[in-house]
Amino acid sequence: MTTELYNQENKKVGTIEMPKTFFGTTWKPDLVHQVVVAYVSNARQLTSHTKGRAEVRGGGKKPWAQKHTGRSRQGSIRSPIWKGGGVAHGPDEFRNYGKKVNKKMKRGALASVLSKKLSDKEVTVIDSLDFKNHKTKEVANMLKNFFDKKPNVLFVSGKSNTSLFVSARNIPNVEIVHARELNAMNGLRHKHIIFEKGAVEELAEVK
Repeated sequence: MTTELYNQENKKVGTIEMPKTFFGTTWKPDLVHQVVVAYVSNARQLTSHTKGRAEVRGGGKKPWAQKHTGRSRQGSIRSPIWKGGGVAHGPDEFRNYGKKVNKKMKRGALASVLSKKLSDKEVTVIDSLDFKNHKTKEVANMLKNFFDKKPNVLFVSGKSNTSLFVSARNIPNVEIVHARELNAMNGLRHKHIIFEKGAVEELAEVK
């Protein structure tokens, strides 16, 4: 399968073969959802913690006798139903929210996202993303050649592209990743994906 290859002026300069393993699969929403949920869960930081009834201070003694007081049975003043008591089912810093997703599922979800975006004409391949002057204005002007409004774009480079990173890092709604770092999560986060020619070639070599 082939798609058109452009330069930074949005002029067609040829065609490029797109690897079917990443751009020729069907849309699998259930798989994509499962993988994205795993990414979100694994990125969750355990910074919140509430004390349970075993962690709060006091409450060692039974507040009153079990019977013959006319009051309800209570075993501790640090029960969750008491003021100042422990919190029931609150956030816990020891809880593990991580979810395991195997390599085949991650790759399948990425292929599904890229294939859908390619069929929806949200993927663009450019021969080179080299900006010699390292100016944000260069990238902004290039984006104007492709989009009427300020886009939500993911740049995928085929190598360590310092000029692209330095030039585009300050533009809102723009992210830059290496081809090997591309995943379903950052693919879905952006409306459009701009591939450097070398990035497509590198994806074709992934086994």
